[in-house]
Amino acid sequence: MVDRLVSIMARLRDPVNGCAWDVAQSFETIAPYTIEEAHEVADAIARGDMADLRDELGDLLLQVVFHARMAEEAGDFALADVVTAICDKMERRHPHIFGDIADPTGASPRLWEQIKAGERAAKGAASAIDGVALGLPALMRAEKLQQRAGRLGFDWPDAAGARAKIDEELAEADTAEDDAHRAEEIGDLLFAVVNWARKAGVDPEAALRAANAKFERRFRAMERAAGDAFAGLDLEAKEALWDAAKRAEAPVGDQPR
Repeated sequence: MVDRLVSIMARLRDPVNGCAWDVAQSFETIAPYTIEEAHEVADAIARGDMADLRDELGDLLLQVVFHARMAEEAGDFALADVVTAICDKMERRHPHIFGDIADPTGASPRLWEQIKAGERAAKGAASAIDGVALGLPALMRAEKLQQRAGRLGFDWPDAAGARAKIDEELAEADTAEDDAHRAEEIGDLLFAVVNWARKAGVDPEAALRAANAKFERRFRAMERAAGDAFAGLDLEAKEALWDAAKRAEAPVGDQPR
């Protein structure tokens, strides 16, 4: 079935008889679509929509085939090379499954990281944080940078230190001297919040997605309740609608937060 998709993409990219839009694309122009499709996969999973997940996984697969086709046209690699590379990598990173290394209980994650570190070193990595992709969402990249640093012992021993750092960064943002300084300090504050979430065992990217979804849900409820009059209401009236939306979601006996 993948061969069919590969054939479709080859036809779309045909410089004579293909689709003008597809032919005009490059790695750089397609990359944002690839990121978008990955997020739509995550969204379908969060909503538990299996039919949508099927479709979104297809869209994401199309992105892989698209990139591979452009690489093949440039003489760099083809889809078969992509598949071979990931198969080799998965077997190499699971020697306890495909090799003869024993896997004591709980050792797999450490073994995986050791192998990945060796791969980075083989590629000439000069730092433990080399290879953390710049294209990742900022919260996710902050978490990965912190994890890498933490493996070398540069980390808070517990969540308390990370929580105290938030107060410190918030105070520095409050006393910033100008807009540029304030932007820098707010960036530090966000980085500190990610660190606290990580130490508390919370995925910050997933937590913010959930918060976004909650805000959307409650804001739409406010709009429905007020109808066309919503935009003209004063802030006090809108706050009352917000509180009502929270109360409507809260379990019986719980107070909205």
